[in-house]
Amino acid sequence: MDFIIFIISMSALIYGADFIIQQSEKIALHYNISHFVIGATLVAVGTSLPEMAVSMSASLKGNGDIAVANVIGSTIFNIALVLGCVFLIAKKINPTRDLFAKDSAWSLFPILVFILMAIDGKLNAIDGILFLFLMGGYLIFLINSNQVEEIDEELAKEKFDWKKTLLLLSIGFVFVIVGADFAIDSASNIAREFGVSEWVIGLFLIAFGTSLPELTISIKSAMKNNADLAIGNIIGSNVANFTMVLGVSSIVNDLKVDLNANFFDIAAAFIVSLMLVFITANKLYNKSAGIALLVVLALVIQNSLA
Repeated sequence: MDFIIFIISMSALIYGADFIIQQSEKIALHYNISHFVIGATLVAVGTSLPEMAVSMSASLKGNGDIAVANVIGSTIFNIALVLGCVFLIAKKINPTRDLFAKDSAWSLFPILVFILMAIDGKLNAIDGILFLFLMGGYLIFLINSNQVEEIDEELAKEKFDWKKTLLLLSIGFVFVIVGADFAIDSASNIAREFGVSEWVIGLFLIAFGTSLPELTISIKSAMKNNADLAIGNIIGSNVANFTMVLGVSSIVNDLKVDLNANFFDIAAAFIVSLMLVFITANKLYNKSAGIALLVVLALVIQNSLA
């Protein structure tokens, strides 16, 4: 029964996030906010809403391992799985933006700050506030670098209806909040039933599920040959996951982090982030890079199942 509840709750999370992203985009378009601001804030941050909801719920319930593992796992899945699939599926990837010069460092900054904060074994409210300041710095960087993300042009053609938009937005938030609550409870029950640690459950079951919005958006972008959106979405989502998700979760409740016990997974998240920097530096946007990323994902899975 817990498996069924978990699948339903993860579906609610994903659909809820999709409602929030689309309706927020309509509001932005209604007030003539630029395409760049819409994409830079809503696409990347919006796809991190499931991670936010799950980690906050886990933090409130005292399941710190799930909260942190969700972010670490999402980083691995976002880069290794999502970008790996993008590189394998896309016929041609030729970003118009210099991703190495402008963006790649932001795939490393958050995880380096996380490791520094976690050396003392926990993330507290002060760490959370500093994470949010880092997110603010990232948003300022995006605005100053004039990054433009692709949006759904069909939404711009639709007539704006405040009542419909607010209703769907409310439904989206309810789905995300309730879905996160049930996802945590069912995942914890599954972990106890099979004797699997909450860290592993958070790293795989929950992290994979909450990464589905990024996977969907990036693959759709890759099929439309919009590499800037596909790669930019991953970098932005990872920044949001560490800064917003861990930031708010650690403000809600202190999060314990065992760097020694979870060294392999944290190292894997750092390595795939570093691989992304090398890929953008050498413009290795090809199937070979995709295979290399998927190999790292396979190693992470093997280590956790061993």
